[in-house]
Amino acid sequence: MLNPINKTIALPDGRTITVETGKLAKQADGAVTVTLGNTVLLAAVCAAKDANPGVDFMPLQVEYKEKFSALGRFPGGFTKREGRASDYEILTSRLVDRALRPLFPDDYHAEVYVNIILYSSDGADMPDALAGLAASAALAVSDIPFNGPMSEVRVARINGEFVVNPCFEALEHADIDIMVGATIDNIMMVEGEMLEVQEEEMLEAIKVAHEAIKVQCQALIELSEACGTTEKRAYSHEVNDEELRKDVHDKCYDKVYAVATSGTDKHQRSDAFKAVVEEYKAQFSEEELAEKAELIGRYYHDVEKEAMRRAILDEGKRLDGRATTQIRPIWVETDYLPGPHGSAVFTRGETQSLTTVTLGTKADEKLIDDVLNRGKERFLLHYNFPPFSTGEAKASRGIGRREIGHGNLAWRALRNMIPENYPYVVRVISDILESNGSSSMATVCAGTLALRDAGVPMKKPVSGIAMGLISENKGTNYAVLSDILGDEDHLGDMDFKVTGTRDGITATQMDIKVDGLSYEILERALSQAKDGRMHILNIIEENQPEARPDLKPHAPRIETMIIGKEFIGAVIGPGGKIIQGIQEKTGAIITIEEVDGVGKIEISGTSKAIIDGAVKAIKAIVAVPEIGETYEGKISSVMPYGAFVEFMPGKDGLLHISEIDWKRLDTVEQAGLKEGDTVTVKLVDVDPKTGKFKLSRRALLPKPEGYEERPPRQDRGDRGDRGPRRDNRDRGDRGDRGPRRERQD
Repeated sequence: MLNPINKTIALPDGRTITVETGKLAKQADGAVTVTLGNTVLLAAVCAAKDANPGVDFMPLQVEYKEKFSALGRFPGGFTKREGRASDYEILTSRLVDRALRPLFPDDYHAEVYVNIILYSSDGADMPDALAGLAASAALAVSDIPFNGPMSEVRVARINGEFVVNPCFEALEHADIDIMVGATIDNIMMVEGEMLEVQEEEMLEAIKVAHEAIKVQCQALIELSEACGTTEKRAYSHEVNDEELRKDVHDKCYDKVYAVATSGTDKHQRSDAFKAVVEEYKAQFSEEELAEKAELIGRYYHDVEKEAMRRAILDEGKRLDGRATTQIRPIWVETDYLPGPHGSAVFTRGETQSLTTVTLGTKADEKLIDDVLNRGKERFLLHYNFPPFSTGEAKASRGIGRREIGHGNLAWRALRNMIPENYPYVVRVISDILESNGSSSMATVCAGTLALRDAGVPMKKPVSGIAMGLISENKGTNYAVLSDILGDEDHLGDMDFKVTGTRDGITATQMDIKVDGLSYEILERALSQAKDGRMHILNIIEENQPEARPDLKPHAPRIETMIIGKEFIGAVIGPGGKIIQGIQEKTGAIITIEEVDGVGKIEISGTSKAIIDGAVKAIKAIVAVPEIGETYEGKISSVMPYGAFVEFMPGKDGLLHISEIDWKRLDTVEQAGLKEGDTVTVKLVDVDPKTGKFKLSRRALLPKPEGYEERPPRQDRGDRGDRGPRRDNRDRGDRGDRGPRRERQD
C-alpha cells in the first residue's frame, strides 16, 4: 500500500518545489521525486553494504540523465534512443558530485551510486538547479551514512535583482549566473560566470544562495524525520592500528617536515617523500610488510598532510618555498606554431599549456541537440590532459569528466570577451604539457594570448588564478594561498579558481573540503586572487599588448553582408543554382540565412580577391537597377527587333535594334552582335506598368556630326517587350503612316 511522504519548499518568488518519497523506485536505498512547475526529476541512490578490499577513498558515482521524452521529443541518430551523456549532463553530474563528496564520513568507503533522471519538462525551469536537492533528498530518506543534508540553487542577477532558480528565458538577461551548493552551516561548492562583476557583488550572490539553501536543507531534515531515516546504517570500513599510526608519525614526521620546507621542485620533492616512507618500510620483513603496507601508506599520507599544513600555518613556508601570496615564475611565447591561425605557450612554474586557435566559417558551427537546449555554438574550447603532463606512464583513453569540466570553466571565462558580431567560428584547443596545479587557469591565460595572436579582437584580455586554503580550528587560524600547487590542492581545504579582466570577474569555480568557511575567508581569498590576476594580466599584456591587427595569411577571410529579406531567394536561385554558381566561379564559401527579418550572408575565402569577387556578384544581384546607369551584360537571345541582354544577374532588358547604333540597321548581326557576346549598355527607361527594362548601346557611342533622327520603324514582331498592346482607340505608333483618322459617325 502506498504511503507517500512529501515536503513543499517555497522559493523567494512564490513558486514551490515539492519533494516526495514512497511512491517510485522503492527498492532503492532512497528515492524521491522533485517537482517545480512541469519539471519532474527522479533521484535514486544505492550503496553497497560493505567496502571493497583495499579501498581507502569515497567511491561515489553521480549520473544525471535527461530523457528526450521529458519534452516530447525523439532523440536523433539511427537508434532513436538516448546515448552517451552530453556535456551538459556531465557538467550537471559534476556539480552534484562536488557538493556531495565532502559530506560522506572520511572512513566510509562503500560504493555509492546516485542516479538523477529528468522525466518531465516544459522547457521553462532549469533542471540542473534541482539536481543537487534531489540527490541530497534521496540520501536523506535512506540509511546511507551522510553528513548532510545539502542542497544547490542557481542565483542570477537580472536587471539588478537577485533571482533564485530563474527560468531559461530570464537567465538570458543575467550579468551573474552561479550555482551554489551548501549545507545549513557551510558553503561547499560555487561555480558560474559573470559579466565583469566586482568581488563584493559575487559574495552577495553567494549569500543570497545560502539563505535559500538553508530553507531547503531544513525541509530535508523534516523529510528524513518523517521517514524515520535519521539513524544511519552501521559500517566498519577501516581497520586501524593505532600503535603503527603513532610509530609512522614519530619516525617520519621530522624527515617529512624537512622535505616540505626544502623548497624543491615537484619531482625532487616526490622522490624525497618516497625515500622517507621506503626507509621506514625497510625495518619490516616481507611478511610483515604484506600485512601492514596498506596501513603504512594511509598513515604516511596523514603525516605528509600534517607536515605541509604545519609548515604553512606555523612558518609561512610552502612546498616550493614561496610566500603565500607569491605567484610562480611565468614565461610565455606567442605565434609559437606556424600552422594554426593563432598559438601561444603559457608556463607558470611547473604548469604549461600549449594553446591553439582555429578560425572557421558558419559551416564549422557546433550543432547542439540536447533535450532542453537546441542551437549552434560559435565559440568552442577543448581542454586535453594527457598522462605525460604529470609524468605518468599510461595510455591516453580519450577525454573524461575532468577534461570537460575544466574546459567548460575556461570557456565561460573567455566567451563573453569575443565580440557579439564576430563573423568567425572560433575553436580554442588547450593541451596541457606539464601540470602541477591549476591547468585550467593556465588554459585561460594561454587562450587569451592565442586568441590575440590569431587577430581575434577580444574586448579585453582575461587571466585566471587558483587559490588554496589551509585552516584549522573552524577557520580561526588560516592561510590563503595564491597560485596553488597540485599537492596544496590535494592536501589543502579549498580550491578556488577565479578568472577576470581588469574590470571584473568573468568566471569562478570553488570546492570546499572543510566545515566553517567564513565569508571573511572568502573575501580575503577573492581580494588576494584579484592581486594575482592583475600580476598575470601585466605579463600577458607585456608580451601581447594588442590583438594582431590582421589575420595570418593562411587564415580564412570572412565578410558579412546584410541584404533585404526579399533578395534571399534571388541570391540562392532555383535549386541553389545562383549561389552555387558564384561559389564555383569565385572559389568562395557562401552561407545565407534569415536573421531578424533580413538576409545575413557570410562570404569566406582564402584571399581578398576571392571575397571581392563574390561580394561583387552578390551586390549585382541585390542591386536595384537605376535609370542612367551603365552596365556590362551578356546577350541572352537575339530577335529580329533587337537583343535581350542580361545586364544584371536575373535581370534582362531589351536592346532594341534602333538603340544598337546611330546608323540604321536591318539586322542585329549587322552590328556584329550575337548570342553570348558581352555588351556595354545604358538603362534608359523602365516601364512603370510592366517593370520591363529598356537598354541602349548607342547612347554610349559618340553621336555622328549632322545626325538627324529618323521616324521609328514599324516592328510587328516586337510584341513581347514593348509593353501591353494599346487599346483600339489609340494605336499611337502606326509606323510611317501617321496617326489613324478618327472614325466618322
